[in-house]
Amino acid sequence: MTSPHPAFTEFDRALGEASTADDAWAAIHKLTVETVGGRLFSVMLADWDAKVSSRVYTTHPEEYPLSGTKPFNPSHWWQVIHTERKPFVANTLEEIAEVFPDPDLIGSLGLGSVINIPVVLNNRIAGTLNVLDAEHFYTPERAAAASLLMLPGKAACLAATVLSE
Repeated sequence: MTSPHPAFTEFDRALGEASTADDAWAAIHKLTVETVGGRLFSVMLADWDAKVSSRVYTTHPEEYPLSGTKPFNPSHWWQVIHTERKPFVANTLEEIAEVFPDPDLIGSLGLGSVINIPVVLNNRIAGTLNVLDAEHFYTPERAAAASLLMLPGKAACLAATVLSE
């Protein structure tokens, strides 16, 4: 019997062969783009002691360097990501500006919509998978598909942690 989801089978193979944290992040990056689309992808991990998230993977290192951090965001974004534990979608630069400090940079890259997919471990946000594309790109169907990435996101996060040790 063949898998009805070849992208997930490929993710499983790539994650199983990963030898570095970057390999694990690259595997979830590929699965995310194949599942929901997107031209910019990053991973942020939460530091609960410092109340910031740190970027650990990015497709755009010049605009969004790995040294980048963002303070926890007590907005409706936090409500969706942390409390409701479901993907957050903003489909215009105006919606992005309500919760993120960099809508001008996002727009300058030809982007205007975002999905943030929560990675929950130990009953709290461990991080987010972040994928951006043009305005109105993230249809209800793509947003629903993003929910399918929550479990693979956990697997990639755990693999990256183990591979970083």
